[in-house]
Order: sequence, then C-alpha cells, then structure tokens
Amino acid sequence: MQKIIKNISETEQILEIILSSEEFGAEYNQEFEEARRTIQIKGFRKGHAPASLIKKLAGPSVQTSVAEKMASKYFGEIAESGDVKPVNRAGIVDFAFEGDQLTIKLAYEVYPEFELNDYTGYSFTKTLYTITDEDIEREIKLILNGHGSLISVDEAASTTDTVIGDVWKLNEAGEPDEAGKTENHHFSLEYLPEDNPFRKELTGKKAGESVDIENKEKDADTEPSRYRVVISEVKRLELPELTAELIKEITNQQFESVADFRADIQSQLEKHFSKSAEEELLESISARLIDENPVPTPASMVESFSNMLMDNAKRQIGGNFPKNFDESSFRESIRPNAVKHAQWMIITRKIAEISDITVAEDDLRAYLEKQAEKQPEAERAQLLESYKNPEITEYLSEIIFKEKIYDILKSRVTITEEAKPVPVPTQGA
Repeated sequence: MQKIIKNISETEQILEIILSSEEFGAEYNQEFEEARRTIQIKGFRKGHAPASLIKKLAGPSVQTSVAEKMASKYFGEIAESGDVKPVNRAGIVDFAFEGDQLTIKLAYEVYPEFELNDYTGYSFTKTLYTITDEDIEREIKLILNGHGSLISVDEAASTTDTVIGDVWKLNEAGEPDEAGKTENHHFSLEYLPEDNPFRKELTGKKAGESVDIENKEKDADTEPSRYRVVISEVKRLELPELTAELIKEITNQQFESVADFRADIQSQLEKHFSKSAEEELLESISARLIDENPVPTPASMVESFSNMLMDNAKRQIGGNFPKNFDESSFRESIRPNAVKHAQWMIITRKIAEISDITVAEDDLRAYLEKQAEKQPEAERAQLLESYKNPEITEYLSEIIFKEKIYDILKSRVTITEEAKPVPVPTQGA
C-alpha cells in the first residue's frame, strides 16, 4: 500500500491510497463471484452467465463495493497509526481501477496544527459568594409562596400583587371596543417586567378604579395600542407561618425544626453558589484561551455543535420550535457560539496532548466509587457495574476528561478570590 496525504486547508486533507492487486484482489474476486451467483440474465441459468457479460453488467457496482470496503479498511489502519488525525468520517472523492492497481481518493477533516500560547501568566478572579440571613429568608419566602393563599385586599396594588379586571381595547376615538373585551384578566404584577406599561400603571391602583394604558409597539412607526382596565379586585399572596408542623409537611418529615430547615437552606445555597462560582471561573479561563488561540475549526465540528445547540433550544421550549419559526436565521445566530465550542474542544485536546492527559479504566472506577458513596447501599453495586455499558463509559469519560483539563488549567494560572453578595433576582425579569 502507498499513501499520499495532501493538505487542502488547515482543517482539510485528501488521502490517496494506492493498492496492488494482491491487496484488493481477494475482495474483488469474492464480490465478483457473489454477483455471478445472484445475477439473473435472460437466456442463462443463474450462476452460469459468461464472466465477460457479468463484468459488463455488474462491474461498476462490484468496483464501487470493493473501493468502499478497501477505503474503510485502510483508512482505519492509517488513522490508528497516527499518520492522519481525522475529525469526521472520510468520504470517497474518486477511485479508479487501472490494470493491477486501485487508487482511492478520500476527503476528510482534521484537527488543525497549532502552538498553544503560554497561559501560565494569566490571572483570574473567583467569586466567593457570601450567604446572608436575607438570602435565606428570600429562599424561604419562595418556598412558602407555593403554600400561600391569595386573598382580596381593599388597598392599592403593590408590585407583588395580582390585579384582576376587565380589559377593553380602545379605538382611534379612545372608546372601548366591545368586540375586543377580555373579562376577569389576571395581571400578576410581580412577573411583569419593570418597564411593562400594565405593571407601571396598575401598581398603586385599587378595586373600582379605571385605568387607560398605552402600550407602545416595537416598530417605532406603528401607532401604540391603547387599553382600558376596570379593576374589580386586588389580590395579595398571604404566606403561612413557618412552623415545625409546616416544615414536616413540606419536607415530607425530612426536617422537624425551623432551625434545621434554615440550616439546610443555607447549606444548599452555599453549594449552589459555590458551583456557580466555579463555573464562572472556568468560563473566564476558557474564554481567555479561546481569545488567545483563535484556531480554525473544521466545518463538521461546527455543524455538530450547532445541532447540539439547536436541540437544547428545542428541549427548553417543549421539544419543537413554534410553527413558522425561522430555523435558518436561528441557526445562523448561534453559529458563533458553535464555533467557540469547537475551538474549545480543539484547545482542550491540545492541552491533553501536551500534558499527557488520558482517561483509563482506573479513572472510571474511582469516579464511580466516589459517586456510589452518595447512593443508598442497595444501589451501589449496580452503579459500580454501569461502567461496562459503552454509552455510559463514553459519557463518564468525557466528564472525567473535562475535570482533568480544568485541574491542569487551575493549577497553572493565578486565581484570586473576591467576596461578593449573591445576585438578587430582579422582579419581573
């Protein structure tokens, strides 16, 4: 076998494989004999047609089949030897049988060759989120919201109240259009954006009042829509008292006292924001490395990450995009993000190569044993055996690989810590 590798671009190659009859002849003869046994030609019994006629009729398909099988076999061997480093499956560009020689041309994409810039002098700030009593109370309030009751109040609506009323769309003369009336519409002010005109105008109003509201359109040249809301009721969420009995009920007997419940909330908040801080730090590190190493990306990798981002977006809205959704424009909008994912994959691969990072079976076992410690005794054995499933092994290997990469990165850059309060959710966001 002879091979000739040609670089088409930084991420594309053409591999020319030249085989002698000794290397492809047995496969060719087997394919030809199979065709001879199965092809039915009028005037001849099956399997007894002349070889010349079989070659004329089945020759092109036999040659195609042989070329595909030889391409798969020898490209795999060449890739395993490390002579080429493909990103995707190779495709046959051309092939030719000339005398005792078969020449196959394959196109494929490769990881770009580049020198990773020295990053050991980089500095980053890691946030240390501080959990206060106010943060704990805010979290308790969110939990109690699910157990509260809406009660009518004879007071002006606050930004956390629900305003109920009949809504009319006003015509050009400013008169209510009965055809456009909506009865008993509920405005949950807390969940409307702060700049929403309904939230702004209804806040501070009481039952029995009438409010005209102008809602500006996104298109500045379009006349704003105008509405009239006649308020019939203002409702306020009344929260239950936090007692030991209520805690037992909402935690399914997990906690029996207010103190234990508060301590658990504090612990959960600390874990959550510690994880957030770690993710923010790693995002900063990866963004800096991508900026400093703008590597070219194979098209197939970008396409793969684009598909992943599209699928994630679909899952977030229930599995499918709305009717008439412009998927092409959306795919184009997420392409820069897909490129960054591909660049980061290439960079981490280079870091792994330089640092000799691999994921062995011992790593998988150690990872699963650590996870098993968190599980009930009855489930541990099953979890420890799960590494034998190829799909699970691949998934876990990716997790372990990322952890090793980030451990290397964090050990080689300077990280300073800065205490900050936890971010407070914006009402109506």
